[in-house]
Amino acid sequence: MLYIIVAILIFGVLIATHELGHFATAKLLGVKVNEFSVGMGPAIWKKQRGDTLYSVRILPIGGYCAMEGEDDDSVDPRAFGKAASWKKMVILCAGAAMNFLTGLLLILILYVPQQAVLVETYGGSTPGYGTEECGLLPGDRFLSIDGHRILVYGNAQMYLERAGDTLDIVVERDGQTVRLDGLYLPRQERTDEEGVTTNRRGILVASEAAPLSGFGKVQYAWNMSLDFVRLVWISLGDLISGSVGVRDLSGPVGIVDTMTEVGSSATSAYAAFYSLTYFAALIAVNLAVMNLLPLPALDGGRVFFLLLNTVLYRLFRKRIDPRYEGYVHMAGLAALMCLMLVVTLSDVGKLFGR
Repeated sequence: MLYIIVAILIFGVLIATHELGHFATAKLLGVKVNEFSVGMGPAIWKKQRGDTLYSVRILPIGGYCAMEGEDDDSVDPRAFGKAASWKKMVILCAGAAMNFLTGLLLILILYVPQQAVLVETYGGSTPGYGTEECGLLPGDRFLSIDGHRILVYGNAQMYLERAGDTLDIVVERDGQTVRLDGLYLPRQERTDEEGVTTNRRGILVASEAAPLSGFGKVQYAWNMSLDFVRLVWISLGDLISGSVGVRDLSGPVGIVDTMTEVGSSATSAYAAFYSLTYFAALIAVNLAVMNLLPLPALDGGRVFFLLLNTVLYRLFRKRIDPRYEGYVHMAGLAALMCLMLVVTLSDVGKLFGR
């Protein structure tokens, strides 16, 4: 139960942080904010300060930033709708930026105590696969595979799994960068004496420790944040291509269940803290990327219409009627809610199907 509460609170903090990004930039750029709330539901505390009502609400599952003229017409000169396009852009993107920075900070917290990290190196060839003369030498540190930078530990193994038969690999060898283009390393199927069939390339990925300096910790945290962004794009690509289905998606119920399971199975309080903080950082960066997708009802969809209106006005001195844009966002919100319902039902089904 403790980890369920912690997971829910983490979600609430991340959503409130997102709204804080909108709030801070709106205030900074002179847009009127009617209310800034932490939490949802009935208010347990309220305070009016200037134009803004600050409130704390009973359900710790998010929050909101209600700007004047955000969803309707307003004659107030400080309304969101009256603001310059660049100000709207900054305000709309600030929520995602805040989520990304939160994820970056959480990762940095995890790696400040670390003195070294693991890096992936070539560990040699597997006997019988004919890969002894592939061009790689034991100890070569993987830097990129097929143009994909190796940002953090695990990247090399992942991209080797996803690559085709011919690979372009860049490694670090004795302090020098070495390019190995067109390496033919096809998967080969083998069946052992016990009848177990494997499908491998015949090369081994090893690991070694690399020291982390003060700046190196910041750089590694940054690389891990970028890797989280990349994982979101890979997942979206797999979803579009059909490599994964809706059942493979997880919504809030599934994520809370995963975080609870990870926290409960941790061998120590520090291990639980590390795992939950890591998941929180991953979710924060995921929220940042997903929110900026050019889909109706999301901030990214509103940014898309903002850019489209800017182009249309420059070309034809016309903009899309706000009513029609509102209809598109309402339809997008309905579709998003339907998808969330399907994913939630799938998550619940997985829980009861154990």
